[in-house]
Amino acid sequence: MKGFIACALAYAPTFSKSNLDRDIHFSFTFDEETACQGAPILIDELKKRNIKDAICIVGEPTNMKIIDAHKGCYEYTTYFKGLAGHSSAPHKGVSAVEYASRYVNKLIELREKLRQREPKDSIFDPPHSTLSIGGVFGGIAHNVIADKCHVNWETRPVVKEDGVFLNQEIDNYANEVLLPEMKKIFPNASIEKNIIGEIVGFDREDKSDACELISSLTGDNSRQVVSFGTEAGLFQEIGISTVVCGPGSIEQAHKIDEFIVLDELKKCIKLLEGIKEKSSVN
Repeated sequence: MKGFIACALAYAPTFSKSNLDRDIHFSFTFDEETACQGAPILIDELKKRNIKDAICIVGEPTNMKIIDAHKGCYEYTTYFKGLAGHSSAPHKGVSAVEYASRYVNKLIELREKLRQREPKDSIFDPPHSTLSIGGVFGGIAHNVIADKCHVNWETRPVVKEDGVFLNQEIDNYANEVLLPEMKKIFPNASIEKNIIGEIVGFDREDKSDACELISSLTGDNSRQVVSFGTEAGLFQEIGISTVVCGPGSIEQAHKIDEFIVLDELKKCIKLLEGIKEKSSVN
């Protein structure tokens, strides 16, 4: 994604010296890789300024191909508070690790139900909503009942309803099954699910001004979907026509020695030049 930012900033002086028939805004957000806390702040500002009749290009690495849909991305951390004690008397304590393990098992069970909810004619790979356990952290020793544990997990819903279904099911299980059992032994026991980020999906539209703009400049009319998430759906939600398109490949992302080939940067500069030409007043 930094490749797109570099190209845009390098081309900024050219835009500023040109006689354009529209405003071109550069919007930079923060925290996109974890909870996407920056984008909602930007969206609120766009709403205040009543900016909606616009086109948004999200410059994620797509090999300069048009991406017009992706799944949502919801990330959570669930904290378990139990009662510590000696492992020789497990009935006198409340193992946060054991209850967290049951919670994880329930999530895995629900993952299978998400598979069964696969929409007809899904355009994604895999075609259903997914769920992943990122980590389970708790306990201090073999002979100590763990009083603290937390679970990092995420879901990538194909449709918003799957996210609602999953959260309702796991919350009911935690509050109606696990927590009452914990409180029988330790009244101060607790289970807390923290929302790290809930990023809406990016939905395919039959008519997209943003996609048509990119197609007219690149000559490529194809449209693809990706499994990774972006902030595109947030712009789409407030009525801004949005497309994901940028230099580089996701295959090189999130790895040691990330890189982007120069030809991709050249293609991006050419796209920006095309936007300038299309927007110039003769």
